[in-house]
Amino acid sequence: MSVALTKSPPPISTRQDKLRVMVVDDSVVIRGMISRWIGAEPDMEVSASLRTGLDAVNQIDRIKPDVAVLDIEMPELDGISALPQLLAKKRDLVIIMASTLTRRNAEISFKALSLGAADYIPKPESTREATAAETFHHDLIQKIRHLGARARRRASPGASPAPARAERVREVSVHPVAAPVAQLPLARRPFSMLAPRVLLIGSSTGGPQALMALVADIGPVIDRFPVLITQHMPPTFTTILAEHLARASRRPAHEAVDGEIVKPGRIYLAPGGRHMRVVRHGADTAIALDDGPPVNFCKPAVDPLFNSAIDVWQGSIMSVILTGMGSDGMRGGKEIVAAGGSVIAQDEATSVVWGMPGAAANAGICAAVLPLNQIAPKLVRLFSGDRS
Repeated sequence: MSVALTKSPPPISTRQDKLRVMVVDDSVVIRGMISRWIGAEPDMEVSASLRTGLDAVNQIDRIKPDVAVLDIEMPELDGISALPQLLAKKRDLVIIMASTLTRRNAEISFKALSLGAADYIPKPESTREATAAETFHHDLIQKIRHLGARARRRASPGASPAPARAERVREVSVHPVAAPVAQLPLARRPFSMLAPRVLLIGSSTGGPQALMALVADIGPVIDRFPVLITQHMPPTFTTILAEHLARASRRPAHEAVDGEIVKPGRIYLAPGGRHMRVVRHGADTAIALDDGPPVNFCKPAVDPLFNSAIDVWQGSIMSVILTGMGSDGMRGGKEIVAAGGSVIAQDEATSVVWGMPGAAANAGICAAVLPLNQIAPKLVRLFSGDRS
């Protein structure tokens, strides 16, 4: 869910260049902390710090923010009630929902995504927890920077309006509003001639929506093969996501359990806060969860799943990298391709952030780079024996 910034000189920003961020939270401590973090970044500024959703709705026309960090639980008007009103007043507003890790808040965050929120972020239970606060700080700034680029790019002269979910958001390490640069055609490699025996999927920002659309249309694949998914997401949220995936696919889906045997007909989701790998268990394949350090700044991460699968299925692997920040999945994808497997990446136009799939595509490891709605039909054909 996170990416590291490269060491580069700070961008030269004028007031007009900076992303304008509205912070809405009833906690004065949280508001102050987030405002300090934003104020320390050279490419963004706090346009307002407000206590309630009602304040945000009443003042948005005056404030004109690019991004809103919106708490869920607030007096007068809570975040989920304020969300549609804010979007009605400013259609291109990028809203990041912030909440503590409770089941209720996780459910509300998923509802917010369906109502137009761009993303969510879990708040630490206590700002005194140094590690949790540091992760919150890093992830929040990255989300503001990369998701905020869509609003700035849309506002650029000559930019054509596009639906939020189809916005082109490019990974950048210094300045989030730099103009897109011309790119050479991406290299493609042929699909493996080995019949795939498993489907592996990695995703991050924008992933929950993409995953639910994808699993709804790959029933024939799920029925015959195991599907393993790593989505960058914290605990509790993965529990809810698994339930949503089960409803969307009409197939069994659950958070993976350490030691359980992997079987066709099921979707296994890496639980928040733990890496999911697979290992040989006699003639079977078993889930192996571990509590090791973050990989690619993420936990769970995609690369551990991709890499471990090679020892089990060798080159008979079909892997898909969906929307998300950073480059997680690219290195594991390289190893899958080297072992004889295949990688499909979501295309830039339908990705919320073209970081993870873009890294794979630009590395030249993909057999296909497809719009989201074309990935499921392609998978059904490939798992049915079509290698074209």
